[in-house]
Amino acid sequence: MLLLASVDPSTITNERLIGLILISACLIGCHCRYDGKTNLTASLLECLADQPLIPICPEQLGGLSTPRPPCEIHGGDGEKVLAGSARVLTHDDQDLTKAFVRGARETLYLAQWQKIRLAILKSKSPSCSPDHIYDGTFSHRLVPGQGVTATLLQQHNIDVISESDMISHKDDGKMGNVP
Repeated sequence: MLLLASVDPSTITNERLIGLILISACLIGCHCRYDGKTNLTASLLECLADQPLIPICPEQLGGLSTPRPPCEIHGGDGEKVLAGSARVLTHDDQDLTKAFVRGARETLYLAQWQKIRLAILKSKSPSCSPDHIYDGTFSHRLVPGQGVTATLLQQHNIDVISESDMISHKDDGKMGNVP
């Protein structure tokens, strides 16, 4: 089994931030969450104010509408979904795995086309999370694991970090001024 770890924020340097960054669209204020809301993170926007960003929503790129039913990965994590041994299901067992995989592939296409080296993605998302996902029981219990898109990007040598890790790393003062 391939184990993918989240990127250590201390390895993100100003030099690695030069160029475009892929970012979960919900983090910059797009109303693309499953419930039609946003995960606007003002402190993240402040720390990336002069950075060119490409906002993406893998679930929308996979053909899902907004709003849409909440989903969780059942039987594993993003790696297992991509391998075909886990599924992405709604609370009423509708299988949306194909849309999640399609969205991950479309996101990868955009990232490779633009030579993206870093993605800042939403934690806890079955698509985007680089660190923790819900356990598949719809009980709000988090487990270590990655979403489908985060896994696919990392499998193709694109670093993935969560919004909270990026903010805390910037707040630690270890990055200096982000270009």
